[in-house]
Amino acid sequence: MKKRLLLFVVILALGFVTGAVLSWSFLFRSNTGSEAPYRIYIPTGSVMDDLMDTLGSKDALMSRNSFMITARFKKFEGSVKPGYFTIDRGMSNNAIINMLRSGRQTPVNVTFNNIRTLNELAGKIGGQIEADSAALMAFFSDPSNYSEDGFTSQTVISVFIPDTYQVYWTLDAEGFYKRMVREYGLFWNDERLAAAKGRGLNPVEVSTLASIIDDEASKDNEKQRIAGVYLNRLRLGIPLQSDPTIKFALNDFTIKRVLYQHLKVVSPYNTYMHRGLPPGPVRCPTKGAVEAVLNAEEHDYLYFVAKSDFSGYHHFSRTLAEHNRYANAYQRELNRRRIYQ
Repeated sequence: MKKRLLLFVVILALGFVTGAVLSWSFLFRSNTGSEAPYRIYIPTGSVMDDLMDTLGSKDALMSRNSFMITARFKKFEGSVKPGYFTIDRGMSNNAIINMLRSGRQTPVNVTFNNIRTLNELAGKIGGQIEADSAALMAFFSDPSNYSEDGFTSQTVISVFIPDTYQVYWTLDAEGFYKRMVREYGLFWNDERLAAAKGRGLNPVEVSTLASIIDDEASKDNEKQRIAGVYLNRLRLGIPLQSDPTIKFALNDFTIKRVLYQHLKVVSPYNTYMHRGLPPGPVRCPTKGAVEAVLNAEEHDYLYFVAKSDFSGYHHFSRTLAEHNRYANAYQRELNRRRIYQ
């Protein structure tokens, strides 16, 4: 009897040790594949089967079975959260599940630049966060979503300042907008607000003028001078006569040569017909162009036109007669190069 009892105790102890070793192995031993780190996207509404399909498609786990056993043990199967996650080399089942259960996402970098319209913005952002372009465009198309912030469908594009931002992939359209509003508020600090007021403009008006300058100037070192020209024209009540506003009014950004027929377009954005600034930006204004407006050159130029050498630089003039000489030379060069529209 004693021998039998001792044998039973030994077997029980071995079973306990074996169970403990297996439990430790399932919980804490590395279970990542050889190609770690793995970056996985878990869409909103995903369940355990979807998660396992995603992990399987990445070959992220050495053992699916041990992961499932651990998931059941930790009661994780009903706790799948959406997001973008990074599974690093050496992570155990326990570590992976803890990360996924807590929703501890890896931020993603969202970058946008050279954006002319809200539709372009929606298309660009829709590929970088969970919200797709249709959801973003639906949000932008309803002014009640941002009217309380003081924006209209014509001015809301000024909120989106081109740059790279770290966000969570699970942002919806409203979440993305609110994040950009926070960034907009941070950008428009007291110093910039004071500079805008000194120019007789509010932030949206600065952004509107900056958007025009972005389209006019291919050389950064001319932006402040061009800003000075437009500010002089605004001060004197002279129409801006800006070609980028005509292209925006026509919704045709392929135009290389603005013709007289284009200037007849009936639109509040036609700055040949209407004095002052257009109703809103003609593109997402860059930080550099905003700074150019706030720090515009003080001069008495009223006109500018591209140089006929196509260098990207401009001739600046104080008188219409001088301007016309430069403009005629540029028109002749357009003809020589067969650029007719």
